[in-house]
Amino acid sequence: MPHPVSGPSSHPSPSSSPVPAAPARRGVLRGSLAASAALALGGAGLAAPAFALSGRPRAAWGVQTGDVTASSGLVWVRSDRPARMVVETSATESFRRARRHRGPLLGAGTDFTGTTALRGLPAGEQIHYRVTLADPDDPRRTGEPVTGTFRTAPDRRRDGVRFLWSGDIAGQGWGINPDVGGFRAYDEMRRLDPDFFLCSGDAIYADGVIEPSVTLPDGRTWRNVTTPEKSKVAETLDEYRGNFRYNLLDHNVRAFNARVPSIVQWDDHEVRNNWYPGQILDDPRYTEKDVDVLAARAARAFGEYTPVSTLHLPGGRGRVHRVVRYGPLLDVFVLDMRSYRNPNSPNRQADDTTGILGAEQLAWLKRELAASTAVWKVLAADMPIGLVVPDGAADFEAIAQGDPGAPLGRELQIAELLRFVKHRRITGTLWLTADVHYTSAQHYAPERAAFKDFAPFWEFVSGPLAAGGFPANALDGTFGPERVFVRAPERANLSPMESPQYFGEVDIDGHSGDLTVRLRAEGGKVLFSKVLRPGRVGQ
Repeated sequence: MPHPVSGPSSHPSPSSSPVPAAPARRGVLRGSLAASAALALGGAGLAAPAFALSGRPRAAWGVQTGDVTASSGLVWVRSDRPARMVVETSATESFRRARRHRGPLLGAGTDFTGTTALRGLPAGEQIHYRVTLADPDDPRRTGEPVTGTFRTAPDRRRDGVRFLWSGDIAGQGWGINPDVGGFRAYDEMRRLDPDFFLCSGDAIYADGVIEPSVTLPDGRTWRNVTTPEKSKVAETLDEYRGNFRYNLLDHNVRAFNARVPSIVQWDDHEVRNNWYPGQILDDPRYTEKDVDVLAARAARAFGEYTPVSTLHLPGGRGRVHRVVRYGPLLDVFVLDMRSYRNPNSPNRQADDTTGILGAEQLAWLKRELAASTAVWKVLAADMPIGLVVPDGAADFEAIAQGDPGAPLGRELQIAELLRFVKHRRITGTLWLTADVHYTSAQHYAPERAAFKDFAPFWEFVSGPLAAGGFPANALDGTFGPERVFVRAPERANLSPMESPQYFGEVDIDGHSGDLTVRLRAEGGKVLFSKVLRPGRVGQ
């Protein structure tokens, strides 16, 4: 997958201004949220901290919610010092009849981050919440509350569901640029008022150094906000944490997080480019050569900075793969194609039980798909199926390896899964991914394929959200993909000044059950749209 670049730095701080409580999010689009929704961070999206309540805990990094269902969700915050996290929820912005949720003590062991589980929420309702940080030694000494809002999943089919997806953030040296307003796509996504956002991986680029400036081919200058942690590749726990904090410096990201819950998965750049378990690095930028050591540090930082249910709730077993059930219309199957894979190789072995998911995750996925009663079953993959993603001259990073014949290597595991879906008559599956830094739609059909024992399906790709753009990857014919649509640059690593950023939208109609996929470009343009009918095979 696309590889980063390198450079030095200085250390800005986020504004302490809290995000104001929003009106019900369906009303936001019809009203004028405009400037009141964004954090006041100056022209660069950054400002010196305002110590309104000196000596009291501050939540300057904003709030975010994750893995929201019809009755539950997670709320995240970071303090600037030891504090007790307290969350209040209410049906109204006035917080009348607020319900109090006692959260954890935040300390240095988690980089002063914390997540509180909300349970017993009403289905299909707008929830207003505020997070207060209290001095652990004197609960009366509290910081300024930070507010947010989200919508719980519906428990009635007729309510419908609409969400966005993308990935690849702060990659290839293209960081927060104050001259263009920072990560602008986040503001555009927030204004679309989705029920949630699916982050398809590469949420940070821990191996991607952010230079203070980059000269573009046409002579223009791209200027970056920089930090010490982004001045080298991440190796220590604190450096991984600093990569997550970097994204939160952007006012668009923080305003988005306060309005839209996320479902987050990871891919390679949360650790380093193209990593796999057991890898020993031959890379002079790293003093720590054991990727398993790096991955453990990265996983800890990922869990500290993202509200993921299986990382925070009892019985989660510290895993990223999970099902988020979003009402009767939708189940989201979040895959982890990174933690259990076999080493990258020419990928042509005739027998492969490990594959890209690992045997245990594949068995889990089969069980959960078979048990799902949702109309639509989104397989949230951090890598594409039929797009050839190389790793060096001879090895391959994803599933495909360019051989259009019978399944080999990691393709064997995907063939087993696709066969299972067909023979168990599981309908309503579609694959969403990012990773390759362009947007496209692929239809897979057995009549075009070397492997034929599967039902037709669609795969949609979108991204990057804030990174370099790259040319389209070649297709592998094993599962019969047809590229129905593609929008990609002609040369590698186009900056966001030169190529638009991309995200996708999924809209499920509550009456018909029809699912519409829209591939969007930053700037409001819908590039491609496809309507899928419920219960039909092959569309």
